[in-house]
Amino acid sequence: MVQFFNAFLDFFFPPRCLICEKDIINAQPQGICEPCLSSIRYISSPICFKCGIPFNSGIGRDHLCGTCLTSRVYFTKARAVGFYEGVLQEAIHRLKYNRKTLLAKPLGALMMGYHLGSIDFKSYDFLIPVPLHFKRLRERGFNQALFLARYIGKRYGIPIDYMSLKRIKWESPQINLSKEERERNVKGVFSLPNESRFRDKSILLIDDVYTSGATVNECSRVLTKAETSRVDVLTLCRAV
Repeated sequence: MVQFFNAFLDFFFPPRCLICEKDIINAQPQGICEPCLSSIRYISSPICFKCGIPFNSGIGRDHLCGTCLTSRVYFTKARAVGFYEGVLQEAIHRLKYNRKTLLAKPLGALMMGYHLGSIDFKSYDFLIPVPLHFKRLRERGFNQALFLARYIGKRYGIPIDYMSLKRIKWESPQINLSKEERERNVKGVFSLPNESRFRDKSILLIDDVYTSGATVNECSRVLTKAETSRVDVLTLCRAV
């Protein structure tokens, strides 16, 4: 009866794609139509096996990139679903700036489904969304990283800690900054008062976009200082 009723609703009131807003003829449980999903440029090997950046060659094995060879990286590995462009970029803009929070579920599903082979979700003790400063949180009304983490946490029964790691300093927007300027900009921005809670625990940091890696690396530095056993990073997109 429920299936019949849902089919009835879909026939007379076809669902619309949360990205392109066109009617979805064959309803996708994700809420994103097949043309939008198929247009995503997914990240695949060869990548840096630490920060996850894809190599231009498209051939060969995963290996360390030059940045990870020469810089201090505090997380064990970082992975992203796709490039920060097209559908994924539009999805993030709609989620963050247009408050289309329904997108958190299909985007969270993408983050899980694409990385089942490279990330063992059940191995983590905590999911930690990258926090916003309270001014940004008040302005936006929600933390998009927390929305994504909630869907993943619910699926795998992983506790989400969104209170311990705090963004204690307001930093200027990073959009036009170089990698070195971004690193200086986020230095000392995060605080973890209750370090003992995370001792010997494995952590998966969640965020929407990996740009230079400065933010997630500083979060990882603070968490590593608490003697965690491992800090990994999962984002929806990678800006390259």
